Order: sequence, then C-alpha cells, then structure tokens
Amino acid sequence: MTFFSPELLLILLLAPLLPALYMWALRRKKNTAVRFPNMGLIKEALGERKAYRRHVPPVLIFAALLLMAFGVARPSAVLTLPSERSTVILAIDVSGSMRAADVPPNRMTVAKAAAKSFVQSQPRNARIGLVAFSTSAMITQDPTLRHGDVTAAIDALRPQRFTAVGSGIIASLQAIFPDAELALPDLDIVRDVPLDQREQEPKEKFEPVPPGSNAAAVIVLLSDGRTNMGIEPLDAARLAADRGVRVYTVGFGTPTGGTVDFGGGFMRTQLDEETLKAIAEMTGAKYFHAQTENDLKTVYDSLSAQFVAETKRTEVSAGFAALALLLLVAAAGLSLAWSNRIGA
Repeated sequence: MTFFSPELLLILLLAPLLPALYMWALRRKKNTAVRFPNMGLIKEALGERKAYRRHVPPVLIFAALLLMAFGVARPSAVLTLPSERSTVILAIDVSGSMRAADVPPNRMTVAKAAAKSFVQSQPRNARIGLVAFSTSAMITQDPTLRHGDVTAAIDALRPQRFTAVGSGIIASLQAIFPDAELALPDLDIVRDVPLDQREQEPKEKFEPVPPGSNAAAVIVLLSDGRTNMGIEPLDAARLAADRGVRVYTVGFGTPTGGTVDFGGGFMRTQLDEETLKAIAEMTGAKYFHAQTENDLKTVYDSLSAQFVAETKRTEVSAGFAALALLLLVAAAGLSLAWSNRIGA
C-alpha cells in the first residue's frame, strides 16, 4: 500500500500519547474514588463483571483514531474496478484481402462474427462505434448505446479493395472527437467553411497529453494486410497518442498469408505485424495476433474483460473512514450495554 500524502503520516507520532493519557486518567480516577468500608458488598451489587470490559471501548476508539490518521494520508491500493471507459471504437479492415479463405470460411466472415460477440459482451453504458477502412475510411456507426445498431452495421460490412490503416485511425479519432480538427503537420486540412469566415473562427490551442492517459475512450483496430493507401499509420498513431487514446491492434491472418482472386488475377496478402506493434506501443496499448477463428474470439474476449474491469491504483481513504466509524459505533454500543444504561 502507498499513500498520496505520505507526509501526513507524521500524525502517527502522536499515537503513543493516547494510551499514556488513558493510563493517566485511570490512575487519577483511582486516586479520587470514594473508599467503601466493605468492598465485598460492592462486588456483589455490581455482579460478576469481567474487569477487561471497561478497557474494550477505549481500545476500539484508539483503533478508530489510528485508522482516521491513516485515512488522512490518502492510502491507495491496486484494485480491479469497473472500467471508466465510455467509448469503444471498432476499426475493421475491409480490404479485398479479407476475402482470403486461409481462415475458413473467410477472414471477413470470422472477423464480423468475433466483432459482434465483442459488442454483445460490452456493458450497457458503453458507447460503441464502428469504422470501416479500405481505400479510405468511413464512420459506419457513430458511438451509440444502442448496441444492436452496431451489430447491424457490422453485418453490412463488405470487402472493398485497398488497405488504409492510418485513415482508419483518423476516422476513429473523429468519431471520438467529432468537433476536433484532426490535421497532420504535413497536411493542409481545413474544414468546409467559407473563406470570409475562416479567420473569424476561434481556434482552441491543442495541448498534447501523455499517451494512454485518456480513460474515456479506446480504439480496437483489426487489420490483415499492409497499408498501401492513405495516411501513414504511424503519423495517425501519433495523433491518437497526443490525445491519450490507446489503439489496441489485432493482426489477423496466418503467417504465410492468404491468396485472393482479384478479377481473374491472384494476389498473396501478408500481415504487417511490425507496424501494428508500433501503433500499439506508441499509444500505450497492446498488440494481439490471431491466426484462427478461436484465436480472434480469445483476443476479443480478453479485450472485453479488460474494458469491463481494469486494474489500477485507487485511493481507499473512504474504506478507512468507514471502518473507523464502525469501530466508534461499536465502542459506543458496548459502553452503553456494559454500563447498564440501555433499558434502565
């Protein structure tokens, strides 16, 4: 266990004063007590009470004060708690290589089934969106709580032609930040605004944040090939990293690749693991490789478990305060019960 304010633990240096004050109070009470000539009669009147009882409430109070002292220092522990993420974007490669049958019946069919299973496993409060990328990228379903709409959009996916992983990341970021101006340093991208109004638009200064620090949104990107169109994937990944969005990448396909029929001609496709690993590393996420239908389902299941519940360091001061309150209530109750003040 660690503490967010460890300097406040110095309060514990006063802890030895508590039993010392208690012992002093007992001696003072003993010295000022009225002496009775016949102590046997007093014991008989009081009954056979155990001497330790009078010390239990003070001990409970001491323990409660110690717990409160620890709580003031803001203790923290690594706990598994429900995830704070509210938006998950599924970015799926729909290039022509997804028609390859090295994963029977074909990659696209298996990828769609696994993606739908992933969506169905998410909590109701998770907003899920869908991005499809091939020659370009398109937001086919804006983030929504209506998970049935997402599965319907997944069903409608069809293989296209090329692969544009970078464009898929940009479209995913646009789904997460619909009002943001996502422009790469080497691209001149402006919004569709009349020239006489562009200078009047207030521009908010964007301040990059640490990679992976955005706890409210993640991107899960699946690809089976190499980028041959659109924006460079690592340039797009840099934009995601600057916004703290993690991009979990899933490489799908066998190591030898698959053969696809393009209008009578055959082309062999092969996975670009190096780029997918670099994207995940740059954004503070992880890379997964799936060669079979079961592999892909396992990957999505592990991601689902991670998004539903995540392990992180959490302040537990409230727990210390609650336990201290419980001890104080117990001390008060025992004191009243053993002094015969209840029901008198």
